[in-house]
Amino acid sequence: MLYETLRCLPDVKDPFADAIKGDDQLPAGTDDYIHIRIQQRNGRKTLTTVQGISDDYDKKKLVKAFKKKFACNGTVIEHSEYGEVIQLQGDQRKNICQFLLEVGIVKEEQLKVHGF
Repeated sequence: MLYETLRCLPDVKDPFADAIKGDDQLPAGTDDYIHIRIQQRNGRKTLTTVQGISDDYDKKKLVKAFKKKFACNGTVIEHSEYGEVIQLQGDQRKNICQFLLEVGIVKEEQLKVHGF
């Protein structure tokens, strides 16, 4: 009832007008974000993990490019919840973001950087 009343008013904008029909039917976690996280190891040592890269890309080749460009070691690990995750030594968050944007693998809106 209240919604019909608001629709009748000429200067009130419908907040749901931009919603795509059927958008609420999508399962959670389908936003196609690439999550870049940092984890503390021992002392000042850190690990950078990259999760969510599409299966269209060969992750082993990406790791090879990361290792060469950033002068660090890295590997692809299998995570029970996240699937294949790229793991690199050191804090490589900014480098990875810049690399993925330069190559065109991802748009800036799809990057989620986590960590301290």
